[in-house]
Amino acid sequence: MNRQPRIPTHPIAATTLSVLLALIAPSTLVAQPGSPQSPAATYAAGASLGPDPRKPPTSKPGAYTLQQIVTMAQAKNPTLLAAQANLRAVRAQEAQAAVRTNPYLTLYGQNVTLPGDGSEGNPFSYSAQVSRLFERGDKRRWRIDAAKATSGQTQAQLEDTVRQTVLTIKQAFTKMLVAKEALELANASLKDFRHEVEISQDRYKAGDMAKLDYERLDLQLGNLESDAANDEINLLQASDQLQTLIGVETPSPEFDITGMVLPPAISNARADLIASAIAQRPDYAAARAAVAAAQAQARLAIANGTTDPTLEGEYDRSGNYNSAGFSVNIPLRFFDKNQGNKDTARFQADASRFTEAATRNQVVSDVDQAWVGYTHAKALSDRFSQHYLDESQDILSIAQFSFEHGGLALIDYLDALRDARQSTSDALNAFSQTWNAIHQLSAASATDLTP
Repeated sequence: MNRQPRIPTHPIAATTLSVLLALIAPSTLVAQPGSPQSPAATYAAGASLGPDPRKPPTSKPGAYTLQQIVTMAQAKNPTLLAAQANLRAVRAQEAQAAVRTNPYLTLYGQNVTLPGDGSEGNPFSYSAQVSRLFERGDKRRWRIDAAKATSGQTQAQLEDTVRQTVLTIKQAFTKMLVAKEALELANASLKDFRHEVEISQDRYKAGDMAKLDYERLDLQLGNLESDAANDEINLLQASDQLQTLIGVETPSPEFDITGMVLPPAISNARADLIASAIAQRPDYAAARAAVAAAQAQARLAIANGTTDPTLEGEYDRSGNYNSAGFSVNIPLRFFDKNQGNKDTARFQADASRFTEAATRNQVVSDVDQAWVGYTHAKALSDRFSQHYLDESQDILSIAQFSFEHGGLALIDYLDALRDARQSTSDALNAFSQTWNAIHQLSAASATDLTP
């Protein structure tokens, strides 16, 4: 295998290099007097970087970015489309709340087959009546206010559904991106190690390597093949999940995304994010709209306790005589004054104010929790990206060099290989957790923090 160790660039890695070099046979690694550098340093001069989880994975032409995925989901996600249709249905009630009561027209006739002179009994008679109920207490006004407040609450709920759906989509995007990176790294490691096993097989056939050592290497190849197979399954499942979220009826294996695996730093201050959340979180806006709707319902309940008279005008013709009349129908509300509905609406208005306060507290708590999650995840992510990954790659490269030159036992080399794989896996997990923390903080603060 021709992959070379990189020259360490940080103090700990350099110390590790010196310790490991001390374990290697002096005859092969220590520079002879007058020589400019040791064979190990010469070996490291042409180092190959190898797979690096900090680099974005390779993407197909036309791969979608995160913003494109979010835009597609907002246009095609069935859950969002259903919420939008529900909002239109609620807004239609505003027109219904504004309608006025209809008048009634009543026509009837008696003895219509008898003559009008009364010679054969009572003469024919016809009557026409027009009546209408007149609402008092500004009922129509409060109905309109209540309908508008309900529409405002539903609009805020729709926006909160969008917020939650976008968060789910961002998390699914990150899951697929990390799965792509893991598969790419696994395939790269598998390719390199397979080449190393092929070389070791030649050494074994030539008598330069014991059978036990060769078979240990070959078993390690099986572990790498298992990792690559599992990573491919994870990628296909993550792709299907993301495509379903954006409204694709039949997921396609050609679907691809592109983006950075290494998470960015957030420049926003915690206090600014809390202020943004209070001002823009749609669930808090829905809670405020619920208070307005409850107050409007309370005013409407009071108005419904007022008396609504019904006025009626009447025209009659009996035989050869015409007459007119009117009537006024006024309910006497001695018992039913809508008092139960008034109390219910008032208590519901009180409850909505407590709910608003609880929602505000939850908004602040959400931002606090997301901020803690981000700061800790980012600190660990930075440790891997700026320290542990370089160190693990240096150790693996030096261990490989030592093993190939007889200065390190096979078991120690395999340990270094497993440690490097574990470090890469831990780094990807740290990057994924940091991205998810950024997405959670974006949703909690109602601020798009993704670049």
